[in-house]
Amino acid sequence: MKSFSPASSDRVSVAIIGGGFTGAATAVHLVGSEDTPADASVVVVEPRSDLGRGLAYSAIDPAHRVNVPAARMTLFPDIPDDFETYLRDLPSEHDGDLIGHDGSPYPRRSVFGDYVSARLRPYLQSGRIGHWQTDAVAVSQKAGSYEIIGADGNALLADIVVLAVSHPPPSLPRALVPFQNDPKLIADFTVPDAIDAIDAAHRVLIIGNGLTAADVVASLKRRGHTGHITSVSRRGLRSRGHGPAGQDPFGDFLSERQQSASALLHAIRQRLREAEAQGMTWHCVVDAVRGQGQEIWKNLPVAARRRIARHVRPFWDVHRFRVAPQVEAAVEQAIASGQMDVRAASLSSITKNAAGYRVVLRPRLSGEVEALDVDAIVVTTGPAHGGILQSQPLFRQLEEAGVLQACPTGLGILVDAQSHPISTFGESTTSLFIAGPLARGAFGELMGLPQVTEHAIFVAAGVRDLMCRSKISPHANYAVAG
Repeated sequence: MKSFSPASSDRVSVAIIGGGFTGAATAVHLVGSEDTPADASVVVVEPRSDLGRGLAYSAIDPAHRVNVPAARMTLFPDIPDDFETYLRDLPSEHDGDLIGHDGSPYPRRSVFGDYVSARLRPYLQSGRIGHWQTDAVAVSQKAGSYEIIGADGNALLADIVVLAVSHPPPSLPRALVPFQNDPKLIADFTVPDAIDAIDAAHRVLIIGNGLTAADVVASLKRRGHTGHITSVSRRGLRSRGHGPAGQDPFGDFLSERQQSASALLHAIRQRLREAEAQGMTWHCVVDAVRGQGQEIWKNLPVAARRRIARHVRPFWDVHRFRVAPQVEAAVEQAIASGQMDVRAASLSSITKNAAGYRVVLRPRLSGEVEALDVDAIVVTTGPAHGGILQSQPLFRQLEEAGVLQACPTGLGILVDAQSHPISTFGESTTSLFIAGPLARGAFGELMGLPQVTEHAIFVAAGVRDLMCRSKISPHANYAVAG
């Protein structure tokens, strides 16, 4: 495998900052197109040793699985069975729990990371894609290009920059801030070995009830955990499982444009009633909304988007982001056995006691508070998208320069229809692109892998068009060492 290490004079056509799935997909679809000059130079800036894994697919816990069947996951939409083909070529004994109750394979997340890494390998070996293995700590505009400073002290100039950076970590609830350095407070479950401090008999409080909370339960159960688990969220909504196999998406939400959040919800509820009358489950309606999601979102004014993001998103998330059957089984078993209970409540206060923490909860439908003693707390409230621009130095720098601003929906970064960030002066920065979920304030449905892949292809096409219009030279002068 060849490596890339920039010298001070190196300049490339495109630098992609972030080498998780989004950045890797953007790079592959950029260099893999016949319309991209063969000698164009593309470098991905990513601290991990492998491209394509990111947070999601770097997971090493075998309890963590992809949340949709393997048939719906691919790096190449024009080869829909590419991942399934990769999966079939693996040794048959690699995963005895691969098949879910619906008969579909739900592989471990690390396996999908292996797949993406394998598909990128030829481009890395040939030098078509360079991998600068470091963190980008600063990005600034300089003499018609961008200077990227790495944590390793090196610098790189690029004509075009794609920001394909990961989700920010969860933000701590205010009541937990005084305990942020406690070993029994797990503020970010995605950190490797995050729950090693939790013993088998520990009483655990999970804050949040979504997919990550389900993963926590599956991980604990795999480790033989027997202590009681309490999972709380304001509404007590849990991520749902998959529906019956063979249901097609049901519902047309585009023929009549919905201009308000209430009109959209009315249309969805109507389709749900129709689906039920025909013997179908809610899954097929949600699948239709998801498939048409980006067009639905474009038709909505910003005020309606904000209302949906604030009031409807929790309900959407638990239906849209479904739990793998193997993970769902672990959660259901924990609930059925009495080991786990799920509550609709908010945190009122937290204090330390001899065993761990005394947590005071305020139930959603009751005015009386409840006290709960736990040994460990795990935060799974999801990415803090509202604070994305403060989540890392390079974003803070670009915000201070007026290049980036937060999306008014609270969903990432404000971008235009071409996924260029809109500056504080109201202008699009056309040589800068935002790829992936951080652009979802403008594009709507941009969290599932199929939509992220399509957006990566869209951004790659925009980069390619810009290169052609601007007649950007390839700058293939960077050093690639064997």
